[in-house]
Amino acid sequence: MRAGTGRLGEPIARGRTAEVYGWKPGSVLKLFHEGHTPQDVQHEARIARAVRRAGLPTPAVGQMVEILGRPGLVYERIDGPSMLEEIQTQPWKVPSSARTLAELHIEIHSREVAVELPSQRHQLARKIQQARGLGAKLQERALKSLEAMPGGDRLCHGDFHPGNVIVSSRGPVIIDWIDATVGNPLADVARSSVIMLGVRGMEQAPRSEKIVVRWYHRIYLRHYFRLASCDADEHSAWCPIVAAARMSEGITEIEDWLLAQARAGLR
Repeated sequence: MRAGTGRLGEPIARGRTAEVYGWKPGSVLKLFHEGHTPQDVQHEARIARAVRRAGLPTPAVGQMVEILGRPGLVYERIDGPSMLEEIQTQPWKVPSSARTLAELHIEIHSREVAVELPSQRHQLARKIQQARGLGAKLQERALKSLEAMPGGDRLCHGDFHPGNVIVSSRGPVIIDWIDATVGNPLADVARSSVIMLGVRGMEQAPRSEKIVVRWYHRIYLRHYFRLASCDADEHSAWCPIVAAARMSEGITEIEDWLLAQARAGLR
């Protein structure tokens, strides 16, 4: 379906890959930024449908559209704040929210989906190779460290953090599956850690916000480890690799912090 911009109005939400607009009653339009192709959107639609069929709490997926050359995907409208918005306005909910996030992550890692997903290892390697800010020597160390890490065959979200879970009347709903892969759950947890703790690298972030995020992350991680009975040392080994890969994403405000994490962990 092709359409003009019409009266989309102001976005409901803005993210790194897309903007979200109100659409028809009961639905929203996720309109991807320039640079994303219809194939990217088809890929997300396949994953989103598959994870919903697997029983994970996700929005129903509708049709693809195109607006002024930008591909979009219609989703069921889920009303409610994100977990991130909720704790920003109600910080006393941090402990329960962080534990819920860990339980949802465990649930993701326990599911199998009936679609072919990209390899987490290959995706990390590609991103490390694209992260020019690392320099050749650090890139090489990151790739060697990645090669030495254990693989996996579990569903991984790839961008799991409190901003990608909506707190709705029917419970938490997980969104934004475009980065989903098959791989090692602890690498996926490391990705969540790097995303959350990256707030420390934002000079403009208030000190109070950094304290709340560190508190949230500590509870989330402790609860995940308790439920999964996994190796905390392996998670720590994944973090600098994931930080190195994240440098390819052009997030300039945390680039120095990411580089410091990679240098400290990749020896």
